[in-house]
Amino acid sequence: MHSRTINPSTSLRINGERPSTSLRTALSERSESNGRSRTVKFITLGCKVNQYDTQDIRERFIRAGFKEITNGKKADAYVINTCTVTAVADRKSRSFIHYAYRSNPKAKILVTGCYAELDSRKIAEIPGVTHIIKNKDKNRIVELLNPVRDTAHLGNNAMVSNGVNANNATGITGFSGHTRAFLKIQDGCNNFCSYCKVPLVRGACRSKALDEIVQEANRLVKNGFKELVLCGICLGSYGRDLKAKVHLVDVIEALENTEGLLRIRLSSLEAGDVSDRLIEKMVHSKKLCRHLHIPIQSGDDEILKKMNRGYKASGYLNLIERIKKCVPDAAITTDVLVGFPGEKDENFQNTVRLIKEVLPLRTHIFPYSKREGTQAAKNFNEKLDYKVIKERIDCLKKIAQDCAFNFKKQFLSQSMDALMEDKIGGYWKGHTDNYIKVWVKSHRNLRNQFISVKLNKIIKDYVLADLKKG
Repeated sequence: MHSRTINPSTSLRINGERPSTSLRTALSERSESNGRSRTVKFITLGCKVNQYDTQDIRERFIRAGFKEITNGKKADAYVINTCTVTAVADRKSRSFIHYAYRSNPKAKILVTGCYAELDSRKIAEIPGVTHIIKNKDKNRIVELLNPVRDTAHLGNNAMVSNGVNANNATGITGFSGHTRAFLKIQDGCNNFCSYCKVPLVRGACRSKALDEIVQEANRLVKNGFKELVLCGICLGSYGRDLKAKVHLVDVIEALENTEGLLRIRLSSLEAGDVSDRLIEKMVHSKKLCRHLHIPIQSGDDEILKKMNRGYKASGYLNLIERIKKCVPDAAITTDVLVGFPGEKDENFQNTVRLIKEVLPLRTHIFPYSKREGTQAAKNFNEKLDYKVIKERIDCLKKIAQDCAFNFKKQFLSQSMDALMEDKIGGYWKGHTDNYIKVWVKSHRNLRNQFISVKLNKIIKDYVLADLKKG
């Protein structure tokens, strides 16, 4: 049990409101620290959309006069932007909440993100949590922290001095700690794959207006970002909910006109959303990266049907063949879910065969995780032995490594442009437009620069390269 001071005037808040009486009596209340909180620390779990959301929240806190803490020092407020895509994500989310409380028991602890959507009661039982904020209210998070907080005295000059746009325009102006900025253009999902909790916590598809995307991109590029990664929960559905007839390719074409923007990268796309028009755009565009992340999840038709994925293995393979025929250098990265209820060895071997044919550059492999509220949790009770799942994952990891090696081998001795990001030891690391990770030894400051490199040697998940002379 945690020993905590009780202040009857203060209690946990869910979206700025006190919980019901029955829930309040089950919750420990905690003390307010004297004075107003001025430092904040951010913890983000999960996808690119969540990382974007944290940046948006970060800028709101900075505009309100907070200072971000990024080292080991304790903060006055902690914002934990959670994920719930798997049981492991739930566990990590809870772990970071406990970490925040251990770091500073007197801090305000604000929990938001997907885990907070359907599991607020579980979160409310964790010591130290003061606010639980739903996804739809992330843009009100500072207001919910202190509803009567007086920020008028800050003025525009104070906001600008913190490096954040003071006019509270829609979207973000930077991307902390990154040379590539994520730009969320869409949220929500209508697909309802049987294993997936995301539509339950993110809601229906919602697209950002095209003019807002362009304005946000311009701000990011003016602040030094040369590559933007367009992201969404279901990115390929962009525009379907808007009155205007717009498509993902229209966003790409609008951003191609942004002076100073050198690369446009796409995050995850469902196979059914990769249109001929998009493939054609990749063929001719000078800015769209030759890289598509298209989840497979399974290479077996029986399992795909139970997953409600909406395609067959042959259809997925035909799509990849079309892409590679039109764009031979294109990299495919993917996701695979292992151990879905009822997955037999022959089902798994079909996945193995498909992976070998696709030859992905990267394969993210996840064990099946039962998610309450999903159709799989309701309809499929068969549970695979953990040892079997682990053996299949280990097998698939080895195959995925071989596929990645064989894909990268095609580009050895070639010269390619790479955007350099961070330095580790004496080496700068970066990515080519088709997402090959390269390491280059140089004493020069190469951060955020596009350089031409010659790919020489594959080492694990990266390729050693040399600066191209001349």
